[in-house]
Formats: sequence, structure tokens, C-alpha cells
Amino acid sequence: MTPLTQGLIAGTAFGAISVGLMCFLPFPDKRAALLGAFANRFGVGLLIPLVHTSQPGWLVGAGVGLLLSLPSAIITKTYVPILVVGAAGGLLIGGLSRGWA
Repeated sequence: MTPLTQGLIAGTAFGAISVGLMCFLPFPDKRAALLGAFANRFGVGLLIPLVHTSQPGWLVGAGVGLLLSLPSAIITKTYVPILVVGAAGGLLIGGLSRGWA
């Protein structure tokens, strides 16, 4: 499977999971919040398999997840849940797509 295909699958899955986790929470503009969350998590999942470094996959994934989640956390002032889900999802995607060592 190509890295692009892995990224598209991982991004779609991570985005759907994030939307599923958020769909029961109250938001002033729920549609915008869910679309924004999906787009952010899709980007995390898409980029991790495409990044080529000599670092372990799980480390690259956690770093990309944190880095791309940080703007949303700053804007919403909801740091812990956004950053933890971003880092954990990135770590898992990085480990599965690029390896654990």
C-alpha cells in the first residue's frame, strides 16, 4: 500500500473517530466544530505516512499530531483533550504506518 493510500485511510478513520467522540458534546455551532475536528484529524492522519525521516514512526506521529492539534487547542482553550487525542492518534498512526522502532 502506498503512503498516500495509508494516509487517506488513516486520515478518514481518525477524523471519523474524532467526530464520533465529539458528536454528543454541546457546541454553539456544532456543524462547524465537527467539520473542523474532522479536517484537523484528517490532516494528521494524511501527513504522518508521507513524512520521511530517520526517526521512529511513533515519534514522528506523536510530533505531527501535537503540532497540528496545537492551533485548535489554543483557539478553543481546551488544551488537554485536544492535545492528548492528537498525540495518541498520531502515535498510533505513526506506529502502524511507519513502524515502532
